[in-house]
Order: sequence, then structure tokens, then C-alpha cells
Amino acid sequence: MQKKPLIGINIDYKSETKDTAAYFYLAAGYSDCVLRAGGIPVMVPIMDEEDDIEAVLDTLDGFILVGGLDLDPHRDGFMRHTSCRLMSSRREIFDRQLARLIFQRKLPVFGIGVGMQLLNITAGGNLHLHIPEALPNAVPHRDPQDPSHRHGLEITEGSILERIYGDGEIRVNSNHHMAIDEPAPGFIVTARCPDGVIEAIEYNEDGWVAMGTQFHPEAPSATAMDFRIIEEFLDEVRVESGLALAAA
Repeated sequence: MQKKPLIGINIDYKSETKDTAAYFYLAAGYSDCVLRAGGIPVMVPIMDEEDDIEAVLDTLDGFILVGGLDLDPHRDGFMRHTSCRLMSSRREIFDRQLARLIFQRKLPVFGIGVGMQLLNITAGGNLHLHIPEALPNAVPHRDPQDPSHRHGLEITEGSILERIYGDGEIRVNSNHHMAIDEPAPGFIVTARCPDGVIEAIEYNEDGWVAMGTQFHPEAPSATAMDFRIIEEFLDEVRVESGLALAAA
């Protein structure tokens, strides 16, 4: 029986209020997509000790950094835009530590939404903090009235995404106001919206499987073609971890 890759997934955090206890939560699409793609999802809660995080990462074959609310630009030395809707401080502190350890050990990783933004920052890139101001001619990338809002996508030749989508007309879900400005060293842009906004990146050097999409292939608004990105990532993980050879 083929061994399935263990895929870590970070999870979100809601602080306690006077009426409810604090709790962790995760959109089911992340774990469901990993299961459908033949992996085993491993939910990784917030931990304080770096040694504990390292111990968990030792057991994993790959990791998905999930979407969520905004990273705090103050932590990277920038002004916080008034449009920012910040994730909980407890989650962000953990996520940044987690991403740094993933980067240091070059664990295969797929960042989705803010997960891609975090991956890019951790590896040395930066962000546009508010698309309408940084790129005033950009199309809308968020519609508060339509969670299934979509826009076009232009794919880079020779990328993993081209293997998935080919050269047909592509539209993907979109719900963000921050975006990658400069990709981190070693990363290339693999998809843009026609307005120029970066929508996907991929590490283009040997030694690390790392990719990200600003759009969400795990969401209910995603298509069956979008889901293939998860499958492709797990295929890359299997090759990297030797599981593909074991099954041959």
C-alpha cells in the first residue's frame, strides 16, 4: 500500500470574548482537498516553543500555509493602511515563526492567499499594501457583496500552472486588497491578472518545492481545474520525499 504524504496545515485563531472561549478553526476545504488529492492533512495549532514546532515539522512531507486576514505591515517596518483587517496577533506571531522554519529547512510548501504573501515576505520579497493605491488602474480584486468574485488570469509558460491550465481562457476567485510587489529571490511570477497584479509564484531553483497562489483552489468557488493545483503540489511532494519512487 502506497504511503500517503503528511501535509501540515496551519489553522486560524479566534480570541476569547466575555461570551465565548478562544478557539482554533479551519475552513474544511483545505483538509478536504488534501484528502481528495491522496494526502493526509495534519492540522498544526499555534505553539509557543520553537522546538515543538520543529518536532512537528520533522514528521511532515509538506505544508500548506492557509489564507486569512491581513498580516500586520508594522512587523515589516511599513505603515498600516486603513483598509487592513488584521489576523489575530497570536496567529501572526506563530505563522511568521512557522514560515521561517519551513524556509530554513526547505520543506515543500504551498501558500494560499495571505499564505503566499507570508511565504514571499519570509523568503525576502515584499508586498503592495493596498492594490487600489499602489496600482490605481487595477481591476477590483475584492467584492464584499460577492464571495465568488472572479477575474482573468495570464499564465507564465513553462510553469506548473501552465501544466494545469494550458493556454485557454482562465478565471479564478479573488478576494484580496494586498498583493506581492517584488517576488523573493529564487521565485518567479507564474500568473498575473491582466492588470499586472501577481497571482501566483513558484520557486525556480533546485532544492525546494515552493509555490503560492493568491486565489483559493480549496474554496467552494474554485473549479475542478483549480483543485488540480493541490494535486500537482502533492505530486511534487511525493517526488521530493521519495514516496513516488516507493510506489513505483
